[in-house]
Amino acid sequence: MNLAQFLAGRLAKGILVLFAIAVLNFFLIRAAPGDPAQVLAGEAGAADEQLLLQLRERFGLDQPLLTQLWLYLKGYMTFDLGFSYRQQQPVLDLILDRLPATLLLTGAAFIVSLLLGTLMGALAARRAGGWQDSVITTLALVFYATPLFWIALMSQIAFSLKLGILPNVGYETIGANYTGLERALDIGRHLVLPAVTLGLFFTALYARMMRASMLEVAGADFVKTARAKGLKPGVVSRRHVARNAILPVVTLAGLQAGQLVGGAVLTETVFAWPGIGRLMFDALVQRDYSVLLGVFFISSAMVVGFNILTDFVYRLADPRIEAVS
Repeated sequence: MNLAQFLAGRLAKGILVLFAIAVLNFFLIRAAPGDPAQVLAGEAGAADEQLLLQLRERFGLDQPLLTQLWLYLKGYMTFDLGFSYRQQQPVLDLILDRLPATLLLTGAAFIVSLLLGTLMGALAARRAGGWQDSVITTLALVFYATPLFWIALMSQIAFSLKLGILPNVGYETIGANYTGLERALDIGRHLVLPAVTLGLFFTALYARMMRASMLEVAGADFVKTARAKGLKPGVVSRRHVARNAILPVVTLAGLQAGQLVGGAVLTETVFAWPGIGRLMFDALVQRDYSVLLGVFFISSAMVVGFNILTDFVYRLADPRIEAVS
């Protein structure tokens, strides 16, 4: 199977998965308690039956459930994710406005966690049984076991309130009107705490995986042959052990890259980061079904895309692997 057939097969399966997720999300949201029409009427201070009927008719909530499902799927086929009755804007516009901030946060967290995790794991494997291995293993266990919200709050207290070296909330300095490089640097300073906080949990996973994988590969026959040829230990570690040991880490990273979007909900809320995670949290509180379904769909599409990309990178990293349909 050539690369084009491989990608076409993965894409077709991805579309089917997205369709199933869209249908499942629709019924799960409808099964949740609460009526958006009642929420709006209550906030307006007039929850009479006539107003409720008008609101349900306006937002299509008076239609049969299957009719609502068909209109929902029909809109998604044309990239129409609906209309937010709370924000008075198309859902797609709301998501596209917030998506760059989330991609920046999750991308930075992914890069930090993958690089730091593989480096820590490689160092621990090369110093297996030594004090470096013990320190790295202990740190990985602490990062893995500590709740994300606690790390977020403690980092705000330590680096913002106490040391004053990093901003604690927001995407950029309000009212500064920075442009060009100054604005990029300002956004970067605001990005440090949420990106590192979000990436620490995954750093622990990649470090433990890389360490275990390198120790396993180090005992393989081809590594023993490389050592018997007189190659230096550093060359053996880089060219033979690390190159093969990193494949499971790449697979794990790709499968979990989409989970960063889910973790971003809490991180964006704590750090007031204006991404789709914060948008989803607000929509949940406000019973804004259209926005919730839109965010769920985009998040699912990102997860599927990450998985396809992982399969592609995995095959490039090891050409011996034959893709299966």
